[in-house]
Amino acid sequence: MCKAVWIAAVLGLATAGGIAAQTPLPPPVTEADYGPIDPAEAKLGQLLFYDPVLSGNRNISCATCHHPKFATSDGLSLGLGEGGVGLGPDRHATARNTPEERIPRNATALFNLGAKAFTTLFHDGRIQADPTRKSGIRTPMDEDMVTGFSGVLSAQTMFPVLSPDEMAGHYSENDVAQAVRSGLITGPGGAWDIISKRVAAIPQYQAGFEAVYPHVAAGEEVRFTDISNAIAAFIAFEWRSDDSPFDAALRGEVPLSGLAADGAALFYGEAGCAGCHSGPFQTDHGFHATGAPQLGPGKAARFEHHSRDDGRMRVTGREEDRFAFRTPSLRNVARTGPWGHAGAHDDLRRFVADHVRGGAALDAYVRSAVLPDLPGGKPDWAVLDDPAERAALAAASRSGPALTEPELDALLAFLDSLTDPAALSGRLGVPDRVPSGLAVDR
Repeated sequence: MCKAVWIAAVLGLATAGGIAAQTPLPPPVTEADYGPIDPAEAKLGQLLFYDPVLSGNRNISCATCHHPKFATSDGLSLGLGEGGVGLGPDRHATARNTPEERIPRNATALFNLGAKAFTTLFHDGRIQADPTRKSGIRTPMDEDMVTGFSGVLSAQTMFPVLSPDEMAGHYSENDVAQAVRSGLITGPGGAWDIISKRVAAIPQYQAGFEAVYPHVAAGEEVRFTDISNAIAAFIAFEWRSDDSPFDAALRGEVPLSGLAADGAALFYGEAGCAGCHSGPFQTDHGFHATGAPQLGPGKAARFEHHSRDDGRMRVTGREEDRFAFRTPSLRNVARTGPWGHAGAHDDLRRFVADHVRGGAALDAYVRSAVLPDLPGGKPDWAVLDDPAERAALAAASRSGPALTEPELDALLAFLDSLTDPAALSGRLGVPDRVPSGLAVDR
């Protein structure tokens, strides 16, 4: 079958209609796109993922900000970590231990992060696979990065547990927070060592690690890398996403039809979406400045006082990377809102309409973020309320043509065709209990 006819068949079109000259459709996702998963390791990781024992104050789990109820995010524009209570949009600050700041970036979805193509993680790409490093991974720890992480998905777990605002806690609240504040991360008495010993002191966990990892069965202590590797195995297994209607169309099973087919033709055609959202997971894994609205505390060093988020520039130091953020995968995007690196849009249609216009849409942006009240934090709209900051954000981005309402209808239908019900519900699910006996976010 020639390319034009194949593309037409996938999109449910009667004729090629010029489709062959447009961006090629990606190949179907196959088993070769993923690595092997040990079911016992994934099951151990499931318990750890939902167990608050990994947080300094034993009150926040990975699932607090990445819950299946909210398509592996938290339903908020910017989350509340330490000091918050509740789940999703119901999460709120407490008077007893009010969060110091919001989490500065939107909680990313976890779909397909175990696929081999995902070698760069976080909005700014601060974790990347790098075979020239002893650890095989480039991180902000540079040469102090320890070995033993199974890959970038495992290594990403080290950031939230060390963040005072996310999971570690503040100042002298607990032993993990004290270690972090003192700069003790690795080695005896470091934050990772404290967390590892907590976990290993629970008999069910110790037995689980002995069953999964031969070096633990041989008498070695449970290490933080063992914990993170198990969590990575769980994420890779639980939220593999390759069974959407679009996947079925690419495999030649059921072609897309109606608005979804029209939207796919736009997406891979004149709308130009596939210029960045390319490949089988709709991401080029690159970094682009799109003029997305900025809100919240931003990303600033302790000696800085702005509320700006310079994105990739904070990693590379290059001016040309200012305001650039990693292209997100679009799998299950219809369910993963709020959208944008700061979650500035609570409506996907508005997000797409603004996104294609880039910085040109900033002046007309309707503030629709999902933000629980946070007394005493930085002003939420400092960047957009500053004409100079807003102009700099707009100047760094590209602007495209506005979409018509029928074109938006079609694109939204195509994006919905990327929804995979099996991935959304998960495979192991939320455990009834965890070995620590602490409360599970449900």
